[in-house]
Amino acid sequence: MRTSTDRILTTHVGSLPRPQPLVDALLQKDRGEVSDQAAYDRTIAEAVDEVVRRQVEAGIDIPSDGEASKVSYSTYMMDRLNGFGGENPRRVALDLQPHPEFRAKMARMTGSQAFRRASCIGPISVKSWAPLHTDIANMTRAMARHGVAEGFMNSASPGLITAFQPNAWYETHEAYVWALAEVMHEEYEAIVAAGLVVQLDCPDLAMARHIGFQDLSEAEFVARCELHVEAMNHALRNVPAQMARFHICWGNYEGPHDHDIPVERIMEVILKAKPAGILFEAANARHEHEWTVWQAARIPEDKILIPGTLDSCSNYVEHPELVAQRIERYAAIVGRERVICGTDCGFGTFAGYGKMDAEISFKKLHAMVEGASIASARLWPRRAA
Repeated sequence: MRTSTDRILTTHVGSLPRPQPLVDALLQKDRGEVSDQAAYDRTIAEAVDEVVRRQVEAGIDIPSDGEASKVSYSTYMMDRLNGFGGENPRRVALDLQPHPEFRAKMARMTGSQAFRRASCIGPISVKSWAPLHTDIANMTRAMARHGVAEGFMNSASPGLITAFQPNAWYETHEAYVWALAEVMHEEYEAIVAAGLVVQLDCPDLAMARHIGFQDLSEAEFVARCELHVEAMNHALRNVPAQMARFHICWGNYEGPHDHDIPVERIMEVILKAKPAGILFEAANARHEHEWTVWQAARIPEDKILIPGTLDSCSNYVEHPELVAQRIERYAAIVGRERVICGTDCGFGTFAGYGKMDAEISFKKLHAMVEGASIASARLWPRRAA
């Protein structure tokens, strides 16, 4: 994993808005309606190439494939693993339950989540890693074409899968998450073997408190987080910590978020995770103040902080000076070399769903890169002179 040795590097969480033809193709695939596989594969490959090109154009140092091949970061593994099926109704987040009129208003703006929702209804095993290898090939080809030195690829953590595909097969939740760890390690290792940094998405360590695991008490939820980190670390046993990063968030949606678990309640668990890079929300109105919690924490010296400097739920374009100030807060905590500039969450978490405009999202990334340049000039004053 590259670090900010002479300037603040830039990255983001992973997903980027998908053009409508790509959305249509992904939803057709999700419904099992693809009739021309070769045409579908070309659509995905072209989308990856274009989204990498646009990230390079924006000045992003460590890009992703925009999750262009995935209808959702939380359900894509159903095409790669056996054991999933049935219907799993979407649970309304605790903070949104008292506000039905707001939910209806937001649905008119964001659209519907039209992808499959399943449960674990059988033993977990590998169905096919072919989609993974196609993703890797598309990304590495686009990186070579556009001169990218380092890229990352998103992958679901074992705990994330349990939060979105609830257990209806294993005797215990613990058995379910460990079964996932025993197969998902192959995906993580394949990504790293291809020279990419693997990013494990872990909303199960924060967001799931008020969505997927909302029936647990806070103490029970923290204990579950401990289990999930232990399983994730086991799944990463053959992956160097410096080739892995992980993302925690409280949900990439506009809403009250007044049921979000405070970061101080999960900080100890977060810092036990093996990946060197920690991506977290630090720009939105509910979590920006928590920089003081990170300041007070005993952060191991091998950890790299990747705080969000852009709110991924708002079409406001942050001023570059604000981005610079956010970067400098964290540089003051762990040192400039251990900070990479990131975003709160993805800009296109689910295909065809969300309020983020594609062009404005890239304007935000441009502003972030400019803000990182401003911060770099202040953090490396001799270099700027």
